[in-house]
Amino acid sequence: MFDSQTAATYNLETVGDQENDFILNLGPQHPGTHGVLRVVLHMDGEYILSADPVLGYGHRMQEKIAETLTYTQVLPYMARMDYLSALSYNQAWVCLVEKMCGYEVPRRAEYIRVLTTELNRISSHFLWFGAFLLDLGAFTPFLHAFEDREKILDLLETLTGSRLTYCFFRFGGVGADVDSVFLKGAQDFVDHMRSHLASYHDLVTGNVIFQERTRDVGVILPFDTWGYGLTGPVLRGSGEKYDVRLREPYSIYPELDFEIPVEQTGDCLARYLVRLQEIEESLNIIEQTIAGMPEGPIRSKVPKIIKPPEGEATMSVETPRGELMIYAVSDGSKIPYRVKYRVPSFANLSIFSKMAKGQLLADALAVLGSLDLVIPEVDR
Repeated sequence: MFDSQTAATYNLETVGDQENDFILNLGPQHPGTHGVLRVVLHMDGEYILSADPVLGYGHRMQEKIAETLTYTQVLPYMARMDYLSALSYNQAWVCLVEKMCGYEVPRRAEYIRVLTTELNRISSHFLWFGAFLLDLGAFTPFLHAFEDREKILDLLETLTGSRLTYCFFRFGGVGADVDSVFLKGAQDFVDHMRSHLASYHDLVTGNVIFQERTRDVGVILPFDTWGYGLTGPVLRGSGEKYDVRLREPYSIYPELDFEIPVEQTGDCLARYLVRLQEIEESLNIIEQTIAGMPEGPIRSKVPKIIKPPEGEATMSVETPRGELMIYAVSDGSKIPYRVKYRVPSFANLSIFSKMAKGQLLADALAVLGSLDLVIPEVDR
């Protein structure tokens, strides 16, 4: 990866040794690049000689902003990094501060956190599913995915008041309680998706055109997954069974019964299959939280002004795109001394240059889509 100044030094007339070498800018327009991303492609006809992502079009200095605000004021900013999995980012920040301060979280609040986060995970995967198929030229699956995604957004809106950039979790609990209407709606959604997922496989997974566009395309070897720091479905699509929810347990995940889906081939099709299986596992988790929802308070008493003791802490959670790790240093004041975010999309994007080399342009778009990138998370 390199900055825009380096990218601007490309000379369109002297870039290659052959007559048909040329430079193609993919982006930085939003459609087709999953955010404001620019990729400078060095092409030999339809084949890619090199691909260099150019970042920074949406840089907002999120870490430095966090070092000028109170711990509570930082919370709404979390959703602005990965707007498709805002609740996972909510959870990471509140869990980090609770770890630093030693706050207890009521059991009912933990169940509500997991229930809503898994709904958010499914809605994120639905948007990826629709956008990925659009990248490949299919429009109908997009409509099916967004129809089901709307059911989740309607549910979460009734509870949180938002449809995208949620700021629902609180230090020591959650912002509102779930009632029987919400729980019934969540169970109805689970029942609906259990029967409706088969239509996704009939429409897409078994489609020979889709299989030819994704099988053996963009293969990531297990050796490269660790070398590039890949996480999430991108890692698990290459046979590595790593999920923060079970490998570095937090909240009530160790008490729940669910599997970590993995595929062995490491191609675009494998990453697709992992995410479809993750939807099924999230449905299992949601059903367990509904059935086991305990009675009790939803929030413990915490000070209005949060002042963690001097020290440092880290917190990792599993977002729909992989591992989010937050590192923070406290100097005992109400404002964090240092904040650092380790986001999954940045690492997952880093391998794109290697994957795209030698690919056809159309296949490179399939590879980019299979990574499920959220560029505001990369830029921060």
